[in-house]
Amino acid sequence: MKNKHTFLFTISFVLLTSFGFAQQVAIDTLKAKPKTLNLRVGVNVLKPIISAFDENIKGIGLVADVNVYKRFYAALEIGKEEKTSEEEYINFTTDGTYAKIGFNYNAYNNWPGMNNDIYVGMRYGISLFNHTLNSYTPNIYGNYFTITENTTNIDYNDLNLHWVELVFELNVETFKNLYLGASMSFNKVISAKEPTNFKNLYAPGFGRIYENQTGFGLNYTVSYKIPLFKKNK
Repeated sequence: MKNKHTFLFTISFVLLTSFGFAQQVAIDTLKAKPKTLNLRVGVNVLKPIISAFDENIKGIGLVADVNVYKRFYAALEIGKEEKTSEEEYINFTTDGTYAKIGFNYNAYNNWPGMNNDIYVGMRYGISLFNHTLNSYTPNIYGNYFTITENTTNIDYNDLNLHWVELVFELNVETFKNLYLGASMSFNKVISAKEPTNFKNLYAPGFGRIYENQTGFGLNYTVSYKIPLFKKNK
């Protein structure tokens, strides 16, 4: 009986010692777990796709983000656009560049081995552009006056638009460090420089400007994550 108690005591001591050692190793491992700073860069493929089917639209957009703190990412987007718009009484071309800067918050808890993202974020955007009024038709009521289209080009230069936008974004890792993404944004104008006798109806990076000074955006991206360096947590 005594030998039995001694055996049980020995087994218990070994198990407790092993458990304590394993626990300490796990704690030390977590403390020493490296944090990787990842830069992800990509291109907005929606613009080239649309340009291939619509000669009135040309443009390219580049995107980037980097993890800065836990689930927060700094985000940047730059691009150039040229678009000819046909409205009810006017035809005009807008040409310019834009930049957006802000942050993303990853609200998705990945399963082990997964690296997907569901972001909600904010952006501040600025667009610098020119308008060319290609043609316009006076809006004349009745049939007394003859309605004629004026095709004299009028240039409006050095225009700008400032806005903020709320972004919802999804990124899926399809191959190692290669991501396909889609995002939607709700935009609100905060200030603008408009030409005399003309109104900003479109701005690069913002898109169509509605009467309440709002707009919507849609992006499809292909991006690649580049590990920059590692540091201990």
